[in-house]
Amino acid sequence: MTNYELRQEKRSIQPEILKNLIWVMFLVFCGSGVSAQVSATIDSTTIKIGEEIRYKMKVEVDTTQIVVFPEGSAFAPLEVIESQKIDTSKNGKKLHLTKEYALTHFDSGHYTIPRQKVIIGEQVFFTDSLKVEVHDVLVDTTKQKLYEIKPLIDVEATFPTSSKSWILWVVAGLFLLGIIIFFVLRKKKRIAQKEEQLPPYERAILTLKEIDESKLLEKDSHKEYYSQLSDTARKYIDEEVYDHAMESTTDELIERLDEEIKSGVLDLDKSTIEDLKKVLKTADMAKFAKSKPDVITAKADRNVIEQVINKTKNAIPEPTEEELLADEEYRKSVANKRRKKQILFGSLGVVSILVIAIVVIVLVKGYHEVVDTVFNHPVKELAESDWVNSAYGSPPVTISTPKVLIRNKYKLTDRQNHILKGNSTFIYGGLTEDFYAGVSTMRVDGRENQDIKIEIGEIVESAVGSFEAEGARNITIKNEEYETLGGASGVKVFGEYKIKDTLTNKNKKCEYQMLYFAENNGLQQILVTYNKEDRYAKSIAERVINSVELKNAE
Repeated sequence: MTNYELRQEKRSIQPEILKNLIWVMFLVFCGSGVSAQVSATIDSTTIKIGEEIRYKMKVEVDTTQIVVFPEGSAFAPLEVIESQKIDTSKNGKKLHLTKEYALTHFDSGHYTIPRQKVIIGEQVFFTDSLKVEVHDVLVDTTKQKLYEIKPLIDVEATFPTSSKSWILWVVAGLFLLGIIIFFVLRKKKRIAQKEEQLPPYERAILTLKEIDESKLLEKDSHKEYYSQLSDTARKYIDEEVYDHAMESTTDELIERLDEEIKSGVLDLDKSTIEDLKKVLKTADMAKFAKSKPDVITAKADRNVIEQVINKTKNAIPEPTEEELLADEEYRKSVANKRRKKQILFGSLGVVSILVIAIVVIVLVKGYHEVVDTVFNHPVKELAESDWVNSAYGSPPVTISTPKVLIRNKYKLTDRQNHILKGNSTFIYGGLTEDFYAGVSTMRVDGRENQDIKIEIGEIVESAVGSFEAEGARNITIKNEEYETLGGASGVKVFGEYKIKDTLTNKNKKCEYQMLYFAENNGLQQILVTYNKEDRYAKSIAERVINSVELKNAE
């Protein structure tokens, strides 16, 4: 074959190879991709404010692939209120995954749920976006009465119903803690006192043993070791020989011991004094010059101190009987003073704990709350009791009160007897007390559904007369139209008066509120009076008045 023919054959082969190469790359690319189906649906395109939309995602994928569903704020502007677990089912080599979300929105308008991103393996798939409408909730004002928004009011912090128990538990806990601390400190103090009550010699030997057990030399604490060693010797000498040994310098102490030996008070040889002087000088160097003698020298110095203490004990003459008696009296005197001091400090500790507990409670709950709780303020207990909601009389009046109202006899006037029949009166307390509540109902005599006109003049006259009969003076009277939350219309009469308190025999200012209704073929009266200066009584009265509702007679 000629060169020309070979070149032509190569040219014809190259396009074929290129085609095959492209096809292979295409197959490889397709084979490495992910075969999956992703879809999303919602159960409704129209909801009311606050209602749920069930958003469901379905994914079909190979069992070997990892699927990541969207979470969090991916559904904005809608809010996710619930995200359920993934429901999985298998069909051959395919997995069917279902993920459901509960969405909502709290403002009306047209919204779009954005397309959601689902990650399968290393590839990203997107769902379609979906449109929804959110409508306002319509209110039928002919059936549902609307009211003005009430202004904000300041509410005093009050104890819960069990506030007194809470205070007692806190005080008891702090008191118990104080007792535990007291006894722990007392135990430590007794141990220290017990050691102090030992004779000076026994106490010095005990201290030397404690120095041995402290392992200060092993810890390389030479300064502390020599400090305790020199203090042990000085303290023993201070108590038995020279009462200024603790504050004296080494030279001053040695000089004083020499004087005691010369005067014959102390029978010690010169070598013992020299050994003591040498150890005290070494201790001074360790304490102030950071000297660190070797362990063998340190232990030898400790033995020297013990020998000095033993020789000093033997060198001190035995005390006379007079000295022993004087010493015993002195010990008793010191013990009595110590006992009195312990009692004083213990009492002060207990009182301090109680004072701290009371101050903390007062700061947290307030002075008046604590005082009223501790001393059982009667009206406070009334306000925090379990209230009763009951219907009284006929036509019935529903009212909420701290205590059940008790039936009371009330005599109608001759004029009232011509118009009204029957009478039901229920009361709690009295007009001279800090809180009083009463309900009276009377039915109209004659035909059903006849109109009753409330005469303000007669009401005011009757109210003033009843108050004056109880001893009230300086009565003020105001009136206005009134409507309950349930829509019952009536008249409100209110004002102030002064009356003598039967307990204190002093005049107190009181306020009253009276409600009159002419409905359900009858007349209903609600009366509440309370001490104006009592911080709990007014809140009780307001709660009682606001709870008043009228019921249709059966």
